[in-house]
Amino acid sequence: MPLHPLISQLTDAEKAALCTGASFWDLNGVPRLGVEGISVADGPHGLRRQEGEADHLGAADSLPATCFPTASGLASSFDPELLARIGAALAVEARAVGVGVLLGPGVNMKRTPLCGRNFEYFSEDPYLTGELGAAMVNGLQDNGIGASVKHFAANNQEDHRITVSAEVDERTLREIYLPAFETIVRKARPWTIMCSYNRLNGTYTSEHRWLLTEVLREEWGFEGLVVSDWLAVNDRAAGIAAGLDLEMPTSPDGPARVLAALESGELERADLDRAASRVLTLIDRARASHGPAVVEADDHHELAREAARRSAVLLRNDGALPLAATGAPIVVVGPFAATPRYQGAGSSRVVPTRLDNALDALRAALPDRRIDYYPDYNLAAVAAAAEAAEVIVFAGLPDEAESEGFDRTIIDLPAEQTDFLARLRRRLGRLTVVVQTGSAVTLPFAEHVDAILFAWLGGQAGGSAIADLLSGAHSPTGKLAETLPVDLRHTPAHTAFPGDGNTVDYREGIFIGYRWYETRGLPITFPFGHGLTYTTFEYSDLEVTVEGDTATARFTITNTGDVAADEIAQIYIADPESELARPIHELKGFTRAHLAPGESRRLSIELDRRAFAYWHPVKGDWHVEAGEFIVQVGASSADIRLAQTIRLDGDTLRRRLTPGATAGAWLADPEYGPALRAVLSRAAGGLVGLLLDNPEVNPGRYRMLQSIPLDRLGRTGVECDIAAIQEIITAATAPVSV
Repeated sequence: MPLHPLISQLTDAEKAALCTGASFWDLNGVPRLGVEGISVADGPHGLRRQEGEADHLGAADSLPATCFPTASGLASSFDPELLARIGAALAVEARAVGVGVLLGPGVNMKRTPLCGRNFEYFSEDPYLTGELGAAMVNGLQDNGIGASVKHFAANNQEDHRITVSAEVDERTLREIYLPAFETIVRKARPWTIMCSYNRLNGTYTSEHRWLLTEVLREEWGFEGLVVSDWLAVNDRAAGIAAGLDLEMPTSPDGPARVLAALESGELERADLDRAASRVLTLIDRARASHGPAVVEADDHHELAREAARRSAVLLRNDGALPLAATGAPIVVVGPFAATPRYQGAGSSRVVPTRLDNALDALRAALPDRRIDYYPDYNLAAVAAAAEAAEVIVFAGLPDEAESEGFDRTIIDLPAEQTDFLARLRRRLGRLTVVVQTGSAVTLPFAEHVDAILFAWLGGQAGGSAIADLLSGAHSPTGKLAETLPVDLRHTPAHTAFPGDGNTVDYREGIFIGYRWYETRGLPITFPFGHGLTYTTFEYSDLEVTVEGDTATARFTITNTGDVAADEIAQIYIADPESELARPIHELKGFTRAHLAPGESRRLSIELDRRAFAYWHPVKGDWHVEAGEFIVQVGASSADIRLAQTIRLDGDTLRRRLTPGATAGAWLADPEYGPALRAVLSRAAGGLVGLLLDNPEVNPGRYRMLQSIPLDRLGRTGVECDIAAIQEIITAATAPVSV
């Protein structure tokens, strides 16, 4: 990418100044040349524009802005179009107050439910996260505001986040922790990527050339700017050399460190020129899109309400919902009914333009029913609830439990809530629980209540959205974007999280979320992708067509109930026989369809080559094995409705042949394998040939033969032509080809 035309006119000091912030939220310009800096602001789920005292922890106030549901909730909508509309609304609000770049979305994976910042992240699944993140970035940038996709990469905890080294093998990085960023870079071309605090395999991500340059730019084609997380820079000169263009916030010694490194030869001028050029290009893009913007606060509030409705997940419903318009008094219990939990704490904290609560909204939605409210989980509430015909208990984590800066230590709801619900196992009426939380929690009462609505942290209109769903004005349509486990001890990173402060070992590898629970056959409370509505759907007529190493799945969904609603169909790919360990299946497609009662619709989902591939460490690239795959269509990861087996030609994998490579590797080689087979077929008087042709006769001996290094075969006591084998070894040039 060519340098910005102004680079040749800048002094080294001006270049160094461009590469660090002017203040907490502002970038430097070049006043001598009439270049004004721009402003950035936090904003994963709402704008946090601070005009007075600035901070990174959400302690100081900010201008009022629409607070949308947090990412953990929005992910359960499985709705890219909704995310694009929210991105567009955020862009309007940012433009209205002079912000050029919004610091979001956050697309880190949910390795463990304990991460304190999980509410800011979408999902445990990289495919879902990438699709939703790309939609939000496009919504922002199509409306003139740059995105800053964060936190790159393997930043999956808050404890020790600035010092810890995430020890992750390349396959796990490529399949779990990098794909969401890759999808967003390729589909949405974000203006900026934000590097994380942590070290990755010993090197700070802010100084990680493989991550910031080789993968991000050279492989994925990223052309934007890389900015540090606030205070994430360890060595400014090393960061510029690695591909970190902008340090934020302002740094008292960063520019001086850069100039000293430039003078000593430690830093090349070309690297500084590239970094400063990218800052100037970002300023140009932001300035070009600046213009008047009018925020329609009412419209944005209604969008937040729609988003909260689409995010909420009906986990269980044994006839308790929707509530009837008339009937006996309803008892509502819990402080969150009147004082909602609607967002997490930390740098993403938004001052909402208004705030709905579910209690008032429910009373407005059901004017002909009396609603008695008990804010505390006390004996009076127990007595009233035990005798009531309808009870709604609001539960969730307290504000201080979910925040940037520290992790949770447990995944249980507060004991006063679960104890209260345990006392209501013996009751007269129906019991509904509304859960407000930003991440997975255990639900020990799940089998003993009539309905559970998982409302997440629903933003400023979450209270009205809850009333919309409980009253039946709208049908719930969300699906879980993360598994709800039975026990913390079952979770993937248990015993390996959060590490010792210096390192954290990602020993579970690619097996996180449903990949972990389902592959290991562990019990769960509710699976990934699960969610009910006020109707039922039937899946039928799956047809999968294959072209090369891609496929198209077509199937029909019918609304078999009497309520109009959306269904989110999910495509999972299973590889029943693979050289390397793979999850039992993986999400590779989804679609959302609104169906009237009795309506059927034919749906189609394209599956590209990556849907079937895994990262092969030997090949150093994505690899599709030849053979059978199962295309599954499900209502959740655990509720597969349709399946069809297909066959792909796949890739030819040639391993590097060395004298010490196994006989199996040599035999599998398309060039040298046939010659070796001919030699071995004569070994031991032809017995080895019989074994090679009929492995099922003695599979154990066959596997043993395959595992012996070829250059040691002559020492096994098996009579064979050692000279002929040596000729084959000598002739091999051992290329690696795709």
